[in-house]
Amino acid sequence: MTDSAVSLFEKLVHADPPGDVPVLFDTACVIGGSIAGLLAARVLSDRARRVVVIEPDDVSAETGPRPGVPQDQQVHTLLPAGHLWLERWVPGFTKEAQDRGACLVPGKGVTSIDGVPQAPDGEDHRLLAIGRPLLETLIRNRVTSLPNVSVLRGRATGLRYRDDAVSAVSAVCYVVTDGGDHGDDGTGVLDADFVVDAMGRSSRLSSWLGQDGYDQPGLERLEAPINYATALFERPADVADLEAPGALALFSPEYPSGGVSVAAANPIEDERWIVMLMGYGDSRPGRTVDAFREACAKLPSIFTTATASAVIGDVVTYHQAESRRRHFTDVSRFPARLVSVGDAVASFNPIYGQGMSSAALHASCLASYLGGGPDLGSVAHEFFRLQQVVVDAAWAVSAGGDAARLDARDGTDVPEDIARQRWAVEQITAATLLDGNVTRAFNNVSYMLRHTATLADPALLARAVAANQTAATAT
Repeated sequence: MTDSAVSLFEKLVHADPPGDVPVLFDTACVIGGSIAGLLAARVLSDRARRVVVIEPDDVSAETGPRPGVPQDQQVHTLLPAGHLWLERWVPGFTKEAQDRGACLVPGKGVTSIDGVPQAPDGEDHRLLAIGRPLLETLIRNRVTSLPNVSVLRGRATGLRYRDDAVSAVSAVCYVVTDGGDHGDDGTGVLDADFVVDAMGRSSRLSSWLGQDGYDQPGLERLEAPINYATALFERPADVADLEAPGALALFSPEYPSGGVSVAAANPIEDERWIVMLMGYGDSRPGRTVDAFREACAKLPSIFTTATASAVIGDVVTYHQAESRRRHFTDVSRFPARLVSVGDAVASFNPIYGQGMSSAALHASCLASYLGGGPDLGSVAHEFFRLQQVVVDAAWAVSAGGDAARLDARDGTDVPEDIARQRWAVEQITAATLLDGNVTRAFNNVSYMLRHTATLADPALLARAVAANQTAATAT
């Protein structure tokens, strides 16, 4: 990756909302009201007289699960990059989340690898530990309180286009889903000057485009068979009184802990712990409460502490077979005034925690694109180019790690250049247990504050190798 991509990534991370900007659209439509869609709506609220979010689920419940987010009962952590950007665009969000019981967990000392804690990185990074339903509710309440943003409860069924020479989206077709009286067939058409696809991992946009004679973005799949088990427990102690305020335990393929490859424990709202165990492939750890506690007893002590009190509800499981990304930069025959964001573009192994932060940075891409005087009569190539920088960075971390794990499991021989890259990553990862400077560089990438290409710095790799060799000699 070039230096320009690194600098562009960091510019997107640190971008501020625009000031007094011209209105570009009469009506903008966002299809999908999850976090990616809501943040896109926030960006568009500065550029459109009216923003309509079409969402099929009933979002009136404050903190309950909803069908459109099947993983919303699992652990969610907002990384520093996403937290930083969200606070800029929705000022006061952090305090409001804390007032509702969410916790700002210090990143220091949270992560361990094969039972060994990372060396302190000297930074004061904070991770927002919060239940996904509450997080989404808080964002939705703030965005929809804007005078020009509204939610239409319906399921989008297709697009319409202008009849003139400009191939541009002009409307979104939908079926209402709120059960009210909407005529004989309950269908509608929303005229729109700009459309954002935020339909998530199962977005139907590619199918619509193919049916309408446009290019479909190429779909890349990577096997990543993961099995989550998550449970809630009462948390009698205040976060300030906890010896460890949170934990992320990672295990390499050589040292799995009873089938657990990743475990996480977060203190969240309502004085609860949310604890997650994840296994790859055929490993399905902790599917009952007894098995869950038994697995946690083999992990760092915080997991025993977190699971010691009364369990709340049942163990909730989730399975995902693969990571996906759609390559929009390759399309040529594609409607103008149309973009995609969030999981509709790339959905990763969620254990890396990049989904919500990526959604925030996709919105930053949208703000940058609209602020750059775009040619709205042409395909949004510039937006897709900006977005690709974010997707490439996140994909390199999650998909790279998953591919290495799967190849190790299967004994797969890989090309020499891939083997060298993985060796370098292994050296840096191992050195995070020994050298705080290496930890800082590694965490800045993990937290999506820096581009993954920054880990290719020869000086950083040399430092990591030296630290590992010194440790090996000492033992």
